[in-house]
Amino acid sequence: MFAYLSLGNISRGADAGADASAGETVAASDSRFRYEGRFDRSEPSITVVIWEASRISLDFDGPTLELLFGDSHGECFFDATVDNVTKIVELRQGHPPVNTTFSDLGPGRHHLTLFKRSEASAGTVRFNGVKLAEGAHAWEPPSPAYKTSMEFIGDSIAAGACDEDGKNDQWTDHRTHNSAKSYTTLTAAAFDADFQNLSISGIGIVTGYDAWTEGQIWGRIYADSNSAKADLTQWTPRIVFVHLGENDGSYPQGHHEPFPTNFAVAYIGFIQNVRAANPGAEIVLLEGGMWNGANNTALLDAWHEAVAKLESSDQKIAHFQFKHWTGNHPRVADHQAMADELIAWLKQQEFM
Repeated sequence: MFAYLSLGNISRGADAGADASAGETVAASDSRFRYEGRFDRSEPSITVVIWEASRISLDFDGPTLELLFGDSHGECFFDATVDNVTKIVELRQGHPPVNTTFSDLGPGRHHLTLFKRSEASAGTVRFNGVKLAEGAHAWEPPSPAYKTSMEFIGDSIAAGACDEDGKNDQWTDHRTHNSAKSYTTLTAAAFDADFQNLSISGIGIVTGYDAWTEGQIWGRIYADSNSAKADLTQWTPRIVFVHLGENDGSYPQGHHEPFPTNFAVAYIGFIQNVRAANPGAEIVLLEGGMWNGANNTALLDAWHEAVAKLESSDQKIAHFQFKHWTGNHPRVADHQAMADELIAWLKQQEFM
């Protein structure tokens, strides 16, 4: 099971149960937490944070706050923000957590937001809740004033991989892979959208740098082909963006292999599966951002072939190609340029 608990799915009032956690741990299962994203909550007492851009929020008072985490796998990094002050929380398997406490907080009510920077394939972690100061209280945060909802399905570009790296891409420390500054997050923010990011570095439609393809992973709780399937009825996006193909081009190119001849057929099949799960959504097919997506003739020909067939049979499918592209993975400035392009195009679309 996974949970999407945004947009008022929690019905308790802002002051409900305010005294229940005074001087105690507020467990992750407490209904005053707001969870936004796809989580593993298969057991009531357990919350595993998986996907990039997953958010957890809580209001509280008191001078201190401690974030509580359990088992971590791989590397997980969060932007932890209290009253507009942000720390990067580091959770590395086998090492103690870093930056999990806030102190010297002023009087009054505070707001906590946890935003998972790093992608699902880099690591997951169990969130156990928070520890408040003695005599402090917790509240459910006010419901966000979202105007729409967006889902992003993509690869490393959409995940924001390497966006805070220096000259060269690096994969040994995911602290500099920050989905908060990806074009996906920037686009969602521009439209006040609730959103989720289900992107995985290296993945493709037919081939790529992962052991699985997107069709084997999409719709699962974890970024693992052996994971249980998610209940996709619990949260329904109004717009689904699909940004895939870069790895289908770059992987065979780097291994001196031909471009997969079945890409167009597989791409169409994947989008049809996305449509079946989201019958009322607008689907936007994206391409570009790196070299292959902008310049690989075989990839682009196959993608355009697939797009033409999909659009001819489904009026709620559209496509957009980024003009801005990079040789390495896009950095923060590149993501801003890509977001600017996509936002401008979206503002011209009738469905917006």
